[in-house]
Amino acid sequence: MRLPERRLLPTSLRWRLAAWVAVVVLICTAISFLAVYRGTGTQLRHQVDSEIAGDSTALSRALRAADGKPQGVALAARRYVLGQPFSASSSLQFAILTSTRKGVGTVTIANRPEIFGVPRPDNGESAVEQAEENRLSRQLLTVHDGYSTLSLADVGNLRLLKRTLSLPDGLRVTVGVGEPLAGVAHAQRGVARAFILAGLLALVGALGASYLIGARFTLPLRRMAAVAAKVDAGDLNPRIHDVGRHGDEVRVLAETFNRMLDRLTDAFAGQRAFVADASHELRTPLTVIRGQLEALAAQPNRSDAEVRRVERLVQAEIARIARLVDDLLLLAKAEQTEFLRPEPIELVPYVRELWDGITLLAPRRFELGAAPEGILIADPDRLAQALRNLVANAIEHTASAQALGPTSAQGLVRMQLERSGADRLRFIITDNGPGIPAAERDRIFDRFHRTDSARDRTSGGTGLGLAIVRAIADAHGGRVVAGAAVEGGARIELELPRFAPAARAPEQDVDMSTLLRHQ
Repeated sequence: MRLPERRLLPTSLRWRLAAWVAVVVLICTAISFLAVYRGTGTQLRHQVDSEIAGDSTALSRALRAADGKPQGVALAARRYVLGQPFSASSSLQFAILTSTRKGVGTVTIANRPEIFGVPRPDNGESAVEQAEENRLSRQLLTVHDGYSTLSLADVGNLRLLKRTLSLPDGLRVTVGVGEPLAGVAHAQRGVARAFILAGLLALVGALGASYLIGARFTLPLRRMAAVAAKVDAGDLNPRIHDVGRHGDEVRVLAETFNRMLDRLTDAFAGQRAFVADASHELRTPLTVIRGQLEALAAQPNRSDAEVRRVERLVQAEIARIARLVDDLLLLAKAEQTEFLRPEPIELVPYVRELWDGITLLAPRRFELGAAPEGILIADPDRLAQALRNLVANAIEHTASAQALGPTSAQGLVRMQLERSGADRLRFIITDNGPGIPAAERDRIFDRFHRTDSARDRTSGGTGLGLAIVRAIADAHGGRVVAGAAVEGGARIELELPRFAPAARAPEQDVDMSTLLRHQ
């Protein structure tokens, strides 16, 4: 039962904007109406109070100016009151004379005497109606002095001012002046009609204007929604254009949305390439394993030597698959916050220990330059992994003396450390191998990218070593770049932040000698 009701509610942003504007207009109009309505009534009532106060003062002066005798005061009151005929737009005036002298009683003089002295029904009224009129009329006699508002028959609401005068010779006169509030009510009804008409017109105008404005300002949002729908359907090519005229905020949002789509496009392309490359890398050793096992199974008389040969080959391919899976898992973890566990590293002993282990990897000419003393905030295990991958890459692209011949120089692998800026440290790995072509220097850090794929597969590389280096550098907030070495080989720089040099500590040479390893 609730679904049809919800369909009746405005769901689009344009209609919601129009509805909210309408609500705001209604609230503002209602507040303005109350202020003007009450202000108009208050102002007119003050004016009525001022008028009846003036009339009361004039009547009091006329009575005080009489000769002071009851007959003279009554005559003066009659002349003044009867000279002010009562109507819906004029004042009701009356004077009640009371004397303490014997034989003078109470005399009531009014410009509408029927209010005070019509006990019987008139004008076709019933006895009940006349009794109610008489009850209301008696309020004029019993109400307290000062301002008051009464409801009288055939008159309506009346604003009354009563005063009591004490005159000579024991005479007391109650003076009353009242004015109907019909004019005030009429003025307030006029204000109400005007506000209702103006409010309706303002509401219609606000709805139309807010809908048009909402349609204009939500146009880029609708275009974004259309583009997002296409993206959700699998099309990453649409972009949002020509939104500059809608304001800086919309332009920034559109540019951010377009950049997000660009990153999504690159991410999906990279993901597809990554899956294809990973599938290819996994397919190669699996194909080799299957082929060798099928060949071994097809032999009727398998020798022990052949079985051991296939076993060694299968184990080597399985080890290669395991390395590939480990590297893929490492790259997947690089996007997680717990990938790094940074801690203070005392640079000189750390580099010395790491280099001692690296020089055992292969028979090369290893050189280590000077290292600045200080503390580096980094993950020691990930940093060691990145440096070992860079050195392993240099080893793969250089050759040993045995491979080159007795007259050729041994392959060179060098690591240097230097400060870069106030708090950055740079690790520089160089070799004297063939180097990296200039067109390939930005791509060697991509996953599965090889400048010589046949050679890397022969050597057992996964094509992920330099990609891991870049992931570790990015996680530390650093960077890694490739260039050309002075010797003609490759030069790769790994730069990390958060290095604090030791105070006034000179740079020292960790190991200035050339370390030769022959196997």
